[in-house]
Amino acid sequence: MTVKPDTEELDVFDLVELEDAADVADIETGKRRWWTPLLRHWFPLTLALALVLSAALAGWLCFAQYRPDRATDQPVQQTVLKAATDGTVALLSYKPDSLDHDFTTAKAHLTGDFLSYYNKFTQEIVTPAAKQKAVSTSAAVVRSAVMEMHPDSAVVMVFVNQATTSNQNPDGSFAASTVKVGLTEVDGSWLISSFDPV
Repeated sequence: MTVKPDTEELDVFDLVELEDAADVADIETGKRRWWTPLLRHWFPLTLALALVLSAALAGWLCFAQYRPDRATDQPVQQTVLKAATDGTVALLSYKPDSLDHDFTTAKAHLTGDFLSYYNKFTQEIVTPAAKQKAVSTSAAVVRSAVMEMHPDSAVVMVFVNQATTSNQNPDGSFAASTVKVGLTEVDGSWLISSFDPV
């Protein structure tokens, strides 16, 4: 007759021996429990799971938080403001004796449908008027501010002073205007994709 040991009087080593004996008995009878290896290796498994979860979290933070912030931070906003300012000046400044050069310079700042519109507008309207009436314009941006900023697009409000002279008005006229300039990032450069007077 087998005497059942009193577990209160067993020390840790005795408990381990009892567990091992139970495992051996289970193996011998073909009843080994599937969770037994997991219980023996719980710490390494938990550590591995924690590492995988932390790597997944770091990846999500990089793509969802860090990269968009880097794409819209202060240096990028300054680049966008400069692109809007330079593009606006090039777009609104031309002289009758350098139209082709002026339009080529302006087109280097444009993209998309607005570039197509600008090509048509300058060929059909601006060029004939500038040559016939000797129209010359000079624009200066006095102030600009970012209204919207996204990783690959932006909207900038631009305040422009523009002076225009012609053979009909040699003294010239002066106009102040506000333009909402839409920009799109294309191959690392910010180009004007819309130009809407406000």
